[in-house]
Amino acid sequence: MRALIWGAGAIGGTIGAYFIRAGHDICFVDLDKAHVDSINRQGLRIEGPIDNFTVQAKAYLPQDLKGQWDAVLLCTKGHHTESAMQMLLPFLTQTGYVVSVQNGLNESLIAQMIGEARTVGSFVNFGADYLEPGVIHYGGRGAVVLGELDGMMTERLTALHQLFLSFDDKAITTSNIWGYLWGKMGYGALLYATALTDASIADALDAEAYEDVFVSLGKEVLAVCSAKGISPEGFNGFNPQAFMPEASFELAQRSIKDMVSFNRKSAKTHSGIYRDLAVRKRKTEADAHLGMMLTQAKELGLEMPLTEMILELIHEIEEGKRSLSWANLERLKERYETHA
Repeated sequence: MRALIWGAGAIGGTIGAYFIRAGHDICFVDLDKAHVDSINRQGLRIEGPIDNFTVQAKAYLPQDLKGQWDAVLLCTKGHHTESAMQMLLPFLTQTGYVVSVQNGLNESLIAQMIGEARTVGSFVNFGADYLEPGVIHYGGRGAVVLGELDGMMTERLTALHQLFLSFDDKAITTSNIWGYLWGKMGYGALLYATALTDASIADALDAEAYEDVFVSLGKEVLAVCSAKGISPEGFNGFNPQAFMPEASFELAQRSIKDMVSFNRKSAKTHSGIYRDLAVRKRKTEADAHLGMMLTQAKELGLEMPLTEMILELIHEIEEGKRSLSWANLERLKERYETHA
């Protein structure tokens, strides 16, 4: 298969390297000149407990790219979706399509720009990190799901599934991609809370003192999902039914323990959100994820006090006004107790 991968970071770099190793014709585009130069000079290196290998690859800065592709895999951060789409459109054939291989609900924005019929959704939950130019750390396997936005099974979806099987032989297709994406929004909200501390995902989720906070936070997100009439899907220990408004606390406790168990098996101990804040010192996807949910909740007449506070805390950390610590979860717990 011939495809263009827009964004050669943790997600795009990992899947692209596997695609190339399997013999597919893959081209990378990235804004990081050092990364592009390194890939072209010495190949793209995948490291970690899952695999260690290097592939020779073609990588370009947007201004140096030529040609057009029928399939473009968008692998940027959520808040870069619109700008990336504007840049990649000249390289998309008139009948081509874009696959959102991102975190969040970016399929909606892509569909607004090129139409739902030219947009394909995907859900990925594997653990990977950009380490340095030309090097990606692949730390843990996770769910990989592909689906058309209207739930139909199509020839292109079958072709994409075959492509992704060369990355993970457990990759699947679904008629409910929105359910997976909203499930990830619930899990993602918990990751944003863990990223307020220096602790690993597993250690933060396993902290009994904040169990009520995590459960309530998950319920905030799933309440929005439920109000929109979407049936959320579970994955890798996260059981969305455990966080539905009517679900018991004990069921949510069990799901959190399952998430802790899943994350303890991964060499990727901290979320990409944490790495953006603590390591790469850059803006997170919080506005594209949490901010978007807050907007939708307001339209539905729902309140999300914990989500709202996490967004405020993340902004303060991004601006250098707050450090990562357990004190941030204490602030969140105070908000929870106020609204309980």
